[in-house]
Amino acid sequence: MDLRFGDGMPTDEERAAVDALLGPPESSWAGADRGGTDTADLRWARGGREARDRRDQLLPALHALNDRVGWISEGALDYVCRRLTVPPAEAYGVATFYAMFSVRPRPATVLHVCTDLACTAAGADELSAAVAARLGPENGVRIERSPCLGLCERAPAALVIRAGASARPAFEDEAVQAESGGPAAAAPGDGKGRRGRPTHATAVCAPATPDTAVHAATSPESAPTEPAAHTAAPQTGNPALTPTTPTTRPTPLILLRRIGTTDPTSLDDYRAHGGYTALRRAFALGPAGVIREVTDAGLVGRGGAAFPTGRKWQATAAQPDHPHYLVCNADESEPGTFKDRVLMEGDPYALVEAMTIAAYATGAHRGHLYLRGEYPRALARLTHAVRQARTRGLLGDDVLGQGYAFDIEIRRGAGAYICGEETALFNSIEGHRGEPRSKPPFPVEKGLFGKPTVENNVETLVNVLPILTMGAEAYAAIGTPASTGPKLFCVSGTVARPGVYELPFGATLGELLALAGVRDNLRAVLLGGAAGGFVRPDELDIPLTFEGTREAGTTLGSGVVMAFDDTVPLPRLLLRIAEFFRDESCGQCVPCRVGTVRQEEALHRIVDRTGADAAPDIALLREVGRAMRDASICGLGQTAWNAVESAIDRLGAYR
Repeated sequence: MDLRFGDGMPTDEERAAVDALLGPPESSWAGADRGGTDTADLRWARGGREARDRRDQLLPALHALNDRVGWISEGALDYVCRRLTVPPAEAYGVATFYAMFSVRPRPATVLHVCTDLACTAAGADELSAAVAARLGPENGVRIERSPCLGLCERAPAALVIRAGASARPAFEDEAVQAESGGPAAAAPGDGKGRRGRPTHATAVCAPATPDTAVHAATSPESAPTEPAAHTAAPQTGNPALTPTTPTTRPTPLILLRRIGTTDPTSLDDYRAHGGYTALRRAFALGPAGVIREVTDAGLVGRGGAAFPTGRKWQATAAQPDHPHYLVCNADESEPGTFKDRVLMEGDPYALVEAMTIAAYATGAHRGHLYLRGEYPRALARLTHAVRQARTRGLLGDDVLGQGYAFDIEIRRGAGAYICGEETALFNSIEGHRGEPRSKPPFPVEKGLFGKPTVENNVETLVNVLPILTMGAEAYAAIGTPASTGPKLFCVSGTVARPGVYELPFGATLGELLALAGVRDNLRAVLLGGAAGGFVRPDELDIPLTFEGTREAGTTLGSGVVMAFDDTVPLPRLLLRIAEFFRDESCGQCVPCRVGTVRQEEALHRIVDRTGADAAPDIALLREVGRAMRDASICGLGQTAWNAVESAIDRLGAYR
């Protein structure tokens, strides 16, 4: 593709998709017809500064094209570049960065078959082969092997996306019709004439069989309804799954308590079950009081880094530079992680309220919710929740009549694991490639758009609600002194009841697996996802706390717990982890870009070898792993060797 402006022209459909998002072009410099009578338009450019200030609309514009046509042509990309005054080389770099986009022609329907860890253990390779034998380009369907789709509790999983301007997912209708009895009024300005409402068809198929996957790919509008969010949280429908062991006294559900008991599309139902009580207390305490409560509660980040949330909020609030921004990281792409999806689908108003509290405490008036692109139901639910909150005065210029202004904008990711890193996420929102930035400066000083920014994931933010309703002291009494409060764990793999479990910090790994129904022939447990580490079946007494897992030589991460029995071929599982990191490396730094490739090559060579035959490659793996850990810019490269190392040292994977 020519990296300068080429001769390609957008089709009428492509132009309409972009104009619906950005509005009609104001001059021929921005892509309008040059055959008009305004000769002055040919002598100087108008609106260039304003267009450059809209660079952050690049990712939404690419989504608009992909949703409408199914791929991004050279003419369409050129048109977007003219509209936003983005150099074509940079826009091409962004469009090719994300797995969900294509710059080459492809059918309008794409079937993504997950081949990551939980789905591989459940037969994803066989599913993919069976579907490929029955479908293909001649059927108008493109089949793509996908990294984790966040549906690990219903493995194997598939996601169908069909481009078009008329169809939309069935579960969007259930959200927009809930409170008004009919389709909600649509605001102009997005890629399809409805702000934030995708008009392309999507269908989730999980657990998938060849028959159900083929049906979903050929008729996504009539695909079976996706199970409700509470089905992924077994405790909400079965009180017997509340732990009553010596280390975990019976504790009522806190974070999951509304899931399955309230209508996630109804703001009135949410308020009837305690919604917006926390925000009212926040206004009573004031910003400094809210930060003090969060600090005293001992809340730390639930995304894996475990940084104290109160310290992060205080550091942002104290910055003299304005404006301040709030970013909710809902791009959970770690294989085995799906807890944030369950919260967003089952209790979306809780996240809207929690974001409002966090913004109030840190002096932000604008929030960005960065949602991974593979979550269509969460997108529909959150879009509806934000719209209803805005209509009812819970977002906007005067929240709850307190004179405080705050609003939320939802941004869709497009399939890039690296965008879970906070600075890569900022770059993605700003319209650049999602590559991590060097630190310092830290986001609390210079984050989104170069301004002080507080970034938290969904689970961390939702924990703020019980802190304010029950008080910091009562919250801190849950769990352990160093790891306070409840924690959500994503349990998948070879267990009887996969799903999201809520336990107080301090429960053991064995107690959690007992709730999920672990099998007798357990071979290994992966903690923390692909970036985590394996433990043996005789190590199930590890306490599930940040300090407990650290002392045991492993990591808690974001709460991933994947169990594998002795029917799962461990070497091929490790090879899949290496393939994942090779695919997801952004390529910015040499240790990660080269190291992940060398790691995969070595594991390919020894996938069926053991003992002395594997020794040279294991030595090479250790050397490459140390280099990635010591010299990579961000956590992806620094942790890409963790799971392989633990499998070699703790499980004897190649003996």
